Amino acid sequence: MRILSIDYGKKRTGLAVTDPLQIIAGGLATVATSELFAFIEGYIQKEQVERIVIGKPMQPNGQPSENLARVENFFNRWRKAHPEIPIEYYDERFTSVLAHRAMIDGGVKKKVRKENKGLVDEISATIILQDFLQSRK
Repeated sequence: MRILSIDYGKKRTGLAVTDPLQIIAGGLATVATSELFAFIEGYIQKEQVERIVIGKPMQPNGQPSENLARVENFFNRWRKAHPEIPIEYYDERFTSVLAHRAMIDGGVKKKVRKENKGLVDEISATIILQDFLQSRK
């Protein structure tokens, strides 16, 4: 079964997923946040998902970020609608910075980085998931 991760944003949300053996995390998609719930429901009808990991947005000083209330709303809505698939928080501090750095180090041109903001969200979700997998070892 797979693990799905979410980098929840106000407008766009990045998603990543593991392989069925939960060894490798890879980007899945970037979707409009307004379509996120339906997208994940459709995905779990096609793929077996063991759990969902959602980035918990905190400021570097440990205080909640402005996005935390929106994340908590999604978290609670999911838990109520799908108790069979657990959802849990994972610290997402610095994932956007790491995602930007990965894009630069990977040679993604500035124009592409500027035009494809969804790519940062998807890479951030992948970093969250990879960190989560590492923390379980």
